[in-house]
Amino acid sequence: MTTTQTISSFHFLKNPWKPQTILRPMSRTIRAAASVRSLNRKPLQKGRNLSIEAIQTVQALKLAYNNDKSLLDQIFRSKFSRLLKFDMTAVLRELLRQNHCLLALKVFEDIRVEHWYKPKVLLYNEMIHAMGSNGFVEEVQLLFRYLESEITGDLQFKTDEFNQLLTTLIGFKLGGLVMECYEWMKSVVVGCEPDRSTFKLLVNGLESIGEFELSVVARQDAYKFYGESLDFEAEEEEIAS
Repeated sequence: MTTTQTISSFHFLKNPWKPQTILRPMSRTIRAAASVRSLNRKPLQKGRNLSIEAIQTVQALKLAYNNDKSLLDQIFRSKFSRLLKFDMTAVLRELLRQNHCLLALKVFEDIRVEHWYKPKVLLYNEMIHAMGSNGFVEEVQLLFRYLESEITGDLQFKTDEFNQLLTTLIGFKLGGLVMECYEWMKSVVVGCEPDRSTFKLLVNGLESIGEFELSVVARQDAYKFYGESLDFEAEEEEIAS
């Protein structure tokens, strides 16, 4: 190797004015770690995408309710009343999810006086299910009466939504409320007549909780609507299996 070649090679390796591009393997490690974290991240659950304001309101309400209930009204005025419609409903559902039932009921009573509020059977069903599951029977009765007072002819209701409510009431063995709900469905005000699923649910559900006389009433009504074509025995076999 000539002297010129040696100097040229040395200049290439040591020249401080010509920085060399070096790929560092650490960047691969960072990318790999990020990929692992993204794989382990749990997906958001439906109804859990709370805004920051909603999260702060839930925390403030729980703190006041558990430590100083005299502050609740202040929290409702300063935080809850300023939330958007979606956030108010999200706060209610989050409190129900956490089984803070009595606090959720107070939130719902505030929602009911909002100008945009309209009764939704599915939301009532969600609240009644939460209250009943936590042993708040009186609150179940209260919510049922709230719904009764809000049923008017200018609202549209769906049969399948009432069927879900019937299922919840049967699950808590509230035969009297089941039949009241059924009478609502038949009324002109509600305007969603019971269908085949309704009658099968009533007949078999009421029998399953020992309400045989009420089941007979529902069965007789079913024959008026559908005659002998409604096969309750087949439905009973499906439930048993």
